[in-house]
Amino acid sequence: MKRVDLNCDMGELPQGVTDGTQESLMPSLTSVSIACGGHAGDSQTMKTTIQQALRWKLDIGAHPGYPDRANFGRLELQLPPEKIADSVFEQVHALARIAAERGARVTHVKPHGALYNQAATNGVIAQAIADGVARWSRDVALVGLAGSLMLDVFREAGFRVAAESFADRRYEANGALRSRKFEDALLRDPAQAGQQALRIVERGTVIAHGGTEIAASAQTICIHGDTPGAPAIAAAVAKTLRQAGIAVTPLSKLLRDDPRG
Repeated sequence: MKRVDLNCDMGELPQGVTDGTQESLMPSLTSVSIACGGHAGDSQTMKTTIQQALRWKLDIGAHPGYPDRANFGRLELQLPPEKIADSVFEQVHALARIAAERGARVTHVKPHGALYNQAATNGVIAQAIADGVARWSRDVALVGLAGSLMLDVFREAGFRVAAESFADRRYEANGALRSRKFEDALLRDPAQAGQQALRIVERGTVIAHGGTEIAASAQTICIHGDTPGAPAIAAAVAKTLRQAGIAVTPLSKLLRDDPRG
C-alpha cells in the first residue's frame, strides 16, 4: 500500500489559531509545521497550536523562516550563513522548549517561505539551516523540496530527510514553485488540489505551468494553512488519497519504516 504524510504550516495567523480555523484542518492531516517566532508566531500561538496538534495526535514540526514579520518571511534576505544558523537555532529551540513543557517532541524541521526557496538551489543557505538545527539536535528530520539540492545538503550533514511536494501550489518547468506574484501560483480549487496530490503519490509527478510533466515524488505533501479555503482543500486532498487506497501516515512513522529517509 502506498503511503504519504499530509502536512500543514500552522501557527502563522493569530486569529486562525484561536477561532478554530486551523484546528478544523487537523482531522485531514498527519503532521504540522509550526511557525516559531521568525516570520510569524509567538509563545502563545506555539502553545495553542501544539495543544491542538496533540489532541489530533499529529506529528509536530518547527517551521523557521527569515526574521522578517513585515514580509511574512517571503522576501529574500541577504543574510550571512552564521546569522541564518543563529536564527534557525533560536526558533527551533523556542518551539522545542514549549513542546517539551507539554509532553510533546519536535519530530521535523521545515524551513518557510523565501528561506525554503533559496535553500532549494543555494547550498550555503541549506547548510546554514542544517547548522542551526544541529546546534539543537540531529535526531530530527529535515524537510525540503522534492528533487532539490537542499535535500542532498541536509543528508550530507547527517540528517534524515523528507522530500516534500505541494498539493496547493503550481510549479515551474524547472521544478521550482511558481512565484506568488503570479495569480495562478496557488491551486485554490479543492478538487484540483486533490488530483495534484494523487498524481504526486501515484505517478511521482506534477503538471507544471505550461503543461510540462515534472518529477515530484515525495514522502510528505503540504497544504498551506493560510490559503483561502484551506480546510476544504485539506479535506478534499485527504479524501481523494484515501479513496484511492493510499494510507495517510505520520511522517515520523514513514521515516522509521523507510531507511532511505
